[in-house]
Amino acid sequence: MRAEQFLPDHVDQVDIQGTTVRKGTVAAFLANALTWSDAQASETARAQAAADIVDALPALRATGLFDVLEIRNRELRVWIEEQS
Repeated sequence: MRAEQFLPDHVDQVDIQGTTVRKGTVAAFLANALTWSDAQASETARAQAAADIVDALPALRATGLFDVLEIRNRELRVWIEEQS
């Protein structure tokens, strides 16, 4: 499946089992995960990344992201698992 088959260019979001998933959700998660994991990032940046990750978790779970991929950073992986 190609990205445009899942979300065509003119569509910005999709509903998956009652959860809205916006274009860019996975890319934003990756950026936030990198910030969360960066020891050089400010506490403010890390806190914002954490909040954004928590907000995105329902959509990320709805896509099945964590059923297919495992987060390599153990601390982040455990922290996300605790955010149920």
